[in-house]
Amino acid sequence: MPKDASPFDHAARSGPPGPLSGVRVLDLSAYIAGPYGCTLLADQGADVIKVEPPDGDNLRKYPSTLEAESRAFLGVNRSKRGVVLDLKTPQGLAALLRLVREADVLVHNFRPSVPRRLGIDAERLALLNPRLIYCAVTGYGERGPLKDKAGYDQVLQSLTGICVLQGRRGGTPEVVYGSVVDYYAAALVASGVASALYERERSGCGQVVGVSLLRSALTMQSARLIWAEGEPLDVGRDMHSGGVTGIHPAREGHLYLSANTPHFWKALCAKTGLAGLAADTRYDSVRKRAQRAAEIVPQLRSALLARTALEWEAEFGDDVPCAAARRVEDMFDHPQVQAEDMIATVAHPVVGSYRGLTRPLTFSRTPGPEPFAAPTLGQHNAAIDESSQQFAPAAGIATDAET
Repeated sequence: MPKDASPFDHAARSGPPGPLSGVRVLDLSAYIAGPYGCTLLADQGADVIKVEPPDGDNLRKYPSTLEAESRAFLGVNRSKRGVVLDLKTPQGLAALLRLVREADVLVHNFRPSVPRRLGIDAERLALLNPRLIYCAVTGYGERGPLKDKAGYDQVLQSLTGICVLQGRRGGTPEVVYGSVVDYYAAALVASGVASALYERERSGCGQVVGVSLLRSALTMQSARLIWAEGEPLDVGRDMHSGGVTGIHPAREGHLYLSANTPHFWKALCAKTGLAGLAADTRYDSVRKRAQRAAEIVPQLRSALLARTALEWEAEFGDDVPCAAARRVEDMFDHPQVQAEDMIATVAHPVVGSYRGLTRPLTFSRTPGPEPFAAPTLGQHNAAIDESSQQFAPAAGIATDAET
């Protein structure tokens, strides 16, 4: 879908095309859910233009051991070009609307009341570009009593039961670190946008795609969010295998074990010298082992102290699903990660060369172009037609309503 009339020249990306090459995406979102959803589209070849306020995406300001840029911003915004537009000024709005006319997708994460106030609501933009896929990422959705409330990953974790489930039963709720709700919402952004683009090929029409952190948090728990008529409402622990399945200390380090099937349970017992447990009918099902964890776990942990976590990982091999607990930094040079070409080295104009994730999906015919670094603030402003935009001072953009 070349955009010959666009104020942007199409970015030439090195490497093979991806399934979304030729698709242009305007990313007005901030933080993680919307931006990483757009990055997943960029990974598949889409030309993503990140539009930031004069103060920049707030993720740029997050704590980081990198001095020049936030590590989180670099990781969330790879393979995008970046411009600064003050949407509260007539010039900034006009420049964005020019981009909208030639875009395929627009993603934002403003609160529901903000887009109309800024003049970028779906109805208005559809008049400019009826084929536009308009994706709104919100905290709680477009309706209901919480629709205008700010939504953040750990707020939604707390609201939807994730923190209670993570903590010990009856104890203090615990946050699941790693922005899991945001990243799952990002996957929903990419999936929803791709589906809408596919449908547009049939109908020729754009549409609005709605993603919320609330939907994301509940979708992640669909295996538990079942309430049969007449049953007591206490299903929070249904999916816990209990006892054997979990993290255990070794002589050095910790090891995660999963031995839910009869085959894996027998192999675990054999390799740890606990064959008697495998032969005991009191422990011959996941449910029984969960009920009698207090009898099994001390014996298992005593046996695991004979070796280090890495040694047990090698010993169990393919016979027992397991992994030594590692730092994320160890993944850069892990042989499986290397074999799958998951890490690439890119150059950044300020940070310099750095290594990071690339191509979270694989495609046989259209693997996608090479990744490039997240943009510096306003790095590609020169690509905008100067006759349509004079940039305003770095103040006054309405981004206080991000999800």
